[in-house]
Amino acid sequence: MVTEKFLLGRGREDLSTEEKHVLEDSVSAVRSLPGRSLMVRAGERVDHSTLLLEGFICRYMDDREGQRQLVAVHVPGDFVDLHGFPMKRLDHDVATLGPVKIATFEHRTLESITERFPHLTRMLWFSTLLDAAMHREWIFRLGRLGAEGRIAHLFCELNVRLELIGLAKDGVFMLPMTQPDLAETCGITGVHVNRVLRTLRERGAMTFKGNEVRILDRKMLETIAEFESDYLYATRPV
Repeated sequence: MVTEKFLLGRGREDLSTEEKHVLEDSVSAVRSLPGRSLMVRAGERVDHSTLLLEGFICRYMDDREGQRQLVAVHVPGDFVDLHGFPMKRLDHDVATLGPVKIATFEHRTLESITERFPHLTRMLWFSTLLDAAMHREWIFRLGRLGAEGRIAHLFCELNVRLELIGLAKDGVFMLPMTQPDLAETCGITGVHVNRVLRTLRERGAMTFKGNEVRILDRKMLETIAEFESDYLYATRPV
């Protein structure tokens, strides 16, 4: 059920029975996509929004030379492009990182929801506000942390987000990202990423091998990252 994915670990109040039915009935399609596939291109008009059910999706922008900067990584339960509902287009591209399963909601259906169900509307609004909170933290990470801190911060954030939905346990989780992906997320070179991962491994903080992240010393990694999880609003009700 899409409602179960939407509710997990998001600090929201439980949906009423009616709201659950409304959300389920509002899904226009559920489909699977392969990894490394483009979902939405910047500037294109959009008429639906996507709820990620399984897998990982990224949002990114390219510079004039075609160099990519990841601006968000989405995990199951995230509404990936809900802001496209009022804005009608995106200013960035959206793509899968690995194989995904998604549910789509037509914008005309979301419009009906916002007119009829105020609590459910607030929950959707919360999703966009949470995106904004994470964007601010990503700006801090890129602007104030060095390479080691940036990578540590990314892994700390993903660990918490995946813990909330049961996909990380004891600091271990799967992540279909490559070292070039990490470089494009953290604004450093691929060579630098390799050096940082080696340093973090040698210090006993974490390892990243074969898409498996293993945080060995959470306190150390959070100290390196200057990481505080408050901006994820894990226990904040709507």
